[in-house]
Amino acid sequence: MPSFYVENFGCRAARADGEAVTSRLLSDGFSEQALREADVVVINTCSVTAEADRDARSFVRKTQRLNPAAKVVVTGCYAQRAPEEIAALPGVSAVVGNSHKGMLPEIVQQLAQNTVAHLASPLVPLRSIYVDDQFAHSSIEHGGEHAQVVPGVQTRPNLKIQEGCSNRCTFCIIPTTRGNSRSLAADKVLHQVRGFVGAGGRELVLSGINLGRWGRDLAGNEPGSFAELVRQILDETGLERLRLSSIEPMDWTPELIAMMKEFGPSARIARHAHLPLQSGSDAVLRRMHRRYRPWHYAEKAAGLIEAAGPQMALGADVMIGFPGETDAEFQESFDFIEGLPFTYLHLFPFSPRPGTPGWELHRQSPVKDPAVQERMAALRELIGAKTRHFRRSLIGQSLPAITLQTAEAIAAKGRTSALTDNFVPVEIDELLPANQMVQLFITEIDQAGVVCARLRA
Repeated sequence: MPSFYVENFGCRAARADGEAVTSRLLSDGFSEQALREADVVVINTCSVTAEADRDARSFVRKTQRLNPAAKVVVTGCYAQRAPEEIAALPGVSAVVGNSHKGMLPEIVQQLAQNTVAHLASPLVPLRSIYVDDQFAHSSIEHGGEHAQVVPGVQTRPNLKIQEGCSNRCTFCIIPTTRGNSRSLAADKVLHQVRGFVGAGGRELVLSGINLGRWGRDLAGNEPGSFAELVRQILDETGLERLRLSSIEPMDWTPELIAMMKEFGPSARIARHAHLPLQSGSDAVLRRMHRRYRPWHYAEKAAGLIEAAGPQMALGADVMIGFPGETDAEFQESFDFIEGLPFTYLHLFPFSPRPGTPGWELHRQSPVKDPAVQERMAALRELIGAKTRHFRRSLIGQSLPAITLQTAEAIAAKGRTSALTDNFVPVEIDELLPANQMVQLFITEIDQAGVVCARLRA
């Protein structure tokens, strides 16, 4: 029986790709093994920053060191952006871009049989590189029975229902690495959700590269909007909790916000919203070609808090050091973030990506690294205080949660890992199986900063 190992980098949508490949390979008779023992190692890469590229190359080297006999397949956004660069790395057997991710299980199977040069495919591989700019073999339609999303190691798996992005933000390479926006048909989405529930799933995360744009490329009898699809899922399936991953501010429509108010109290929709911000400076947002202004963002955030209540988790991505960002512009962004009830932020420095307008802007007006690091530190301190304040406010409160796969070190303390519907990781003071819906009473935050809870009596 051939064996495999999948290592995922990057966003929830990328992780969903990796989970789908894992499911397909398991259904095709492969066994999942540790990195050191696997016959084929799949490295599912990100390329949103130069650091992400370095991480992928480092893992290729690690694989060569720990398992030199393994066939190494590199896929994902880095593979799509720079396939020749990756193919030149020692030990890489195949490079499969996002354009051909739907073929990845077949390629892995053939590699395991040492016949990758004779794939039953309309394409003739060049040094085992499978990349084009048409995305005809991309994975968005790879949602049949062999890729059914089920609870497993990931108690709360991702169901990717949208791929690609048709926006053209100045800094972003994603339209190049994943193509234009494409949607999974509603009937296939509902089939997946019902299959997940039938397999014992409790909480499912809807994900996509530009999730709120779901459905705009579909025609016929599809729901007219993402909000209508969400309502269909809640009305027509028995899913206990639906969590929405990152959604752009302009795609939080009044209908979608209203569903937060309707279903949030029962936690059928998790009280958790992630709205990419990037900057709180109007001038910087304009240079980024973002499609909203700070006032617009603040309006959406206020609407969500009003709908879901003060216990809602509000998160954002924030980029520091976009070309030309002045001290005054950063201060404008800092003040904007300080004034909103964020509970967490994903902070990252600007990274120039070849082929984007941001590459040339960076050449003309780079922000020096010491300034970037100083600004990163200031925002880390700010969001650290906000996170601690939010979590302290939950002490003495009752919150719904789902139990997770618990690490041995935590289980050894007689505790169980869980995640509340409002995106707070907690440890329960007794041992429980994973994938259980529970009602918790938050008791304290211990000296290590861990949120502690007990089952509500």
